[in-house]
Order: sequence, then structure tokens, then C-alpha cells
Amino acid sequence: MTPASVPARPAKAPGFLYASLRVFDLSVGEMLWSRRTIFMALVVGVPVLIALLVRGASALGAPGLHVNNTAVDGPAIFGLMIWAFYLRFSVPVLGAFYGTSLIADEVEDKTITYLFTRPVSRGAVLFGKFLAYVLCTMIVVLPSITVVWLLVTPLGGSLGQNFPDLIKDLLILAAGLVVYGAVFAFIGATFKRPLLISLVFVFGFEPAVLVFPGYLKRFTLAYYLQGLVPQAMPNDSVVSLVQRIFRETPALSTAVIALTAITVVCLWLAARTVSNKEYVLEQ
Repeated sequence: MTPASVPARPAKAPGFLYASLRVFDLSVGEMLWSRRTIFMALVVGVPVLIALLVRGASALGAPGLHVNNTAVDGPAIFGLMIWAFYLRFSVPVLGAFYGTSLIADEVEDKTITYLFTRPVSRGAVLFGKFLAYVLCTMIVVLPSITVVWLLVTPLGGSLGQNFPDLIKDLLILAAGLVVYGAVFAFIGATFKRPLLISLVFVFGFEPAVLVFPGYLKRFTLAYYLQGLVPQAMPNDSVVSLVQRIFRETPALSTAVIALTAITVVCLWLAARTVSNKEYVLEQ
């Protein structure tokens, strides 16, 4: 007698972490060679150009920068550039352009149905693409910071003595990319015009709220990120200047706990939204 054929068991779906890493592997190359990477390189290229101009002006014997009749050396200039060009502009802008595109681009390109037919959870798809965003932005942004540091720090400072400040700056900028990306990933998964909403948040809501006293500023990311800024400043005069610009800054522990909580909650909400939302493609 011929034994009865045994029905094949359905293939087991891969675990969340494995599926996320597979999506990450597929997404990294796509992001690095996208038009957004060219935009990102232009954004972070501006402070490098300014650093080159500052270094060239110093080599030609131009007078140095002064704040309140006090000369500002290279490490202090670097600290101000970290705050002005990276924390307050480059990081939020890149988070908005990349974070909102994680799911929104798939909807716009009408490829999301093919992406979600794979035997992996939707949350793993989102998380894998988020990891790819973090890696791609850090590949471009962090080297830019290092080049700026190498150009301006020797102007009245020592590279070896100020190297720990560079490490702190790199960690702070990495934290900013992660938290802004998580928030805008949630916005991109939830709303129909996520980029517009994100840019209004970055250039409208946050700057306006930070100017006025009150508790509303605690609903901004910039409020908690600026709590990390004094720890990245290598000069007391610059710290006092930043503290005058920022009327109120949270404690370091408060900023770290808040940023961590915001990142985790927003990624969880984004994954939940992607898992439960029915995406209708426009014809």
C-alpha cells in the first residue's frame, strides 16, 4: 500500500527582528542611491562650506569672531555651528524628508501592496525601513560634522583636547536623527500629506512655541534636544550665550528620558498604524 500523502505545512513566517533586518538590507541601497541623498548631501554641505570660509579667512589674517567683545575660538565656533546648522536645521529637515517617506513613498509609488504581501509583519517592514533611514542619514551627516570639526577646532583650540566634545556632538546628532525620524515616521504612516505637516511642525510650531514661556514647549522635540546642547559646548561663554537664547532648558536626565520615550512610543504607534490601516491607492 502506498502511504497517504501528508499535506505540506505552511512556511513559518520569519520573526520580527529577522524580517526587520531583511527589509533593512533591501532598503539601505535604495535610500543611498535616491534623490533624497543628493538633497541630504547639499544640506549638510552648507556648514562644511562655511567652515572652509572661516578657515580660509583665518589663514588670510582676517579678525576672528567676537561675541560681547570677547573673542570666540575654534571650539566655540564649532559648538555654535552644531546648534545652529545641525540641531536646529539639518537634523529636523532630514528627519522630515526621510521619516515621512518610509511608508508614504510606497503609497505614492503604488508599491505598498506588493510590499505587504510578503510573509512578514507590517510592523517589521516599517522598523526595517526606519533602521535603513538611521544608517543612511548618519553615513552622510556624521562625516560632515567631523570635517567641520577638523576645519574650525584648530583655530585657537587643540584637536586632542577637544576630541571628547566631538564624540558628544556625534551622539547628540545621532539621537536627534533617531527621534525626529521616529516622530515623522508616525506622521508619514498616519496622514495623507505628511511632509507638509512635518515642515509646518519644524519651521512653524517649534520655533514659535520655543520663543514664549510656558509648558507648551514641552510638546516639541527641540526643547528636549536643546537640553543636550550645553553638554556639547566646550566653552563656558558659549554655554551662557546658548542659555540666554534658550530661556529654559530641561535637565540632562529629563531630556534623555523624554527623547527615549518619544522614540519608542512613536515607533510603536507607527508600526500599529501601518498594521491596522487599510491603504487605498489612488488611480
